[in-house]
Amino acid sequence: MTDSRTGGIPQQHHAQVHYGVPLGHPGPQPAWVTASTGFGENGHRGDFGETFIRMLAAAANIDAARRERDRVGVDWQLGHPGRAGTMRYPVIEAQVKCTSSPTVHDEHIDFRLENKNYNLLAGREYSIPRFLFLVLAPSDPLAWSEATEDRLSVRRAAYWMCLHERDLVEGKKTDKQTLHVPRANLLTVESLHDLFAKDYRDMLVVE
Repeated sequence: MTDSRTGGIPQQHHAQVHYGVPLGHPGPQPAWVTASTGFGENGHRGDFGETFIRMLAAAANIDAARRERDRVGVDWQLGHPGRAGTMRYPVIEAQVKCTSSPTVHDEHIDFRLENKNYNLLAGREYSIPRFLFLVLAPSDPLAWSEATEDRLSVRRAAYWMCLHERDLVEGKKTDKQTLHVPRANLLTVESLHDLFAKDYRDMLVVE
């Protein structure tokens, strides 16, 4: 059964949510891992987080364009042609962060975001809705994915948050704000489409 909300993609009904296949003990590291001094460093984590979002966008039949210059506070611009009777070519933007050491509570995830990045997401003075996409990944890069002949599994999950109703903050750019990212905001094929809703465009005030 297809779902028009997701561009004809079949609805996904799962009795339980699985964030990947446990790998167990990975065994000895191959030579290419031990030879890499940067395996698992911040740049590697960031690349995995952005690829995670790109994969979700592809599954949702949404175009994802990477910003080549990081000067406007977003990493990806996402869009699709739209459907009959709706806004044509709607677009949203996202800043992607990836962490392997989140503080997870029952209802939310604590994430510390620098003032510079926070202020590039907060407020209403934008022409395009902006979101924070937070990707959670295991601390061991060898557990990030598992490929078999049947499937490719990636771990662990991504969540979204909108800051348009927040005020900008003062202080040093490197100071940090603690965000409580709702665990209910799990990023999926369906919820990614939901972020194109008119409600988020109505938050914006552009003169």
